[in-house]
Amino acid sequence: MTHLESELKKLREDTEAMWHLVISQLEKTHTALTDFDKGLCREVIATEKRVNSMELALDRNCEHLFALHTPVAIDLRFVLAILKINNNLERLGDIAEGICKYLLSEDQAYDKQLVTATQLDEMFVKALAIVEDTLTAFQGEDTKLARTIFQKDEELDVINNLANQRLTEYIGQRPDNIGQALNTLSMIRRLERVGDQSKNMAEEIIFYLEAKVLRHGGNKKKKLH
Repeated sequence: MTHLESELKKLREDTEAMWHLVISQLEKTHTALTDFDKGLCREVIATEKRVNSMELALDRNCEHLFALHTPVAIDLRFVLAILKINNNLERLGDIAEGICKYLLSEDQAYDKQLVTATQLDEMFVKALAIVEDTLTAFQGEDTKLARTIFQKDEELDVINNLANQRLTEYIGQRPDNIGQALNTLSMIRRLERVGDQSKNMAEEIIFYLEAKVLRHGGNKKKKLH
């Protein structure tokens, strides 16, 4: 194995480690919602510092690779993809932290009727599955699986688009619980962004493996040689 190959292998391993940490953050946030576990929320918020540190380390490692090895072709695309995936993963960590702050702001567990009516729990499950599937696509270099992320992101969009109507109906029945309803809307908006970040990462996987740029191009795909 050449020195460049060794560095690329470590970069992949570090990225996967960050991915697993972010998934753990989202899982703990979901559990904190379900069990109304404020201690778990505080753990997620404290761990966010570790996510940020990993992002900075990955950025530095990418810069080091560019400076010392000047990678080309698929190696170059891989490093460029990691830079963007790294940023998306850090944002996922921010999303988990933000949701935990909403949970901490409440004195009692979220009304089950509210969670059911808005499909908040279902949205959490779908969001976690998307992040996990994107990691699997990255690990397996599976562009077919990566392309399924686009459809799964649309499923989150549907729940997000219905949120205002469902919350209006809920508030009409429970005007005494407007605070939780507004926090729920904010959590739904953040979970919708989990799909966006995962879609971005899927695009980067396709870019580095197939040399195709999907972003901003609609159905037009630019082939990079």
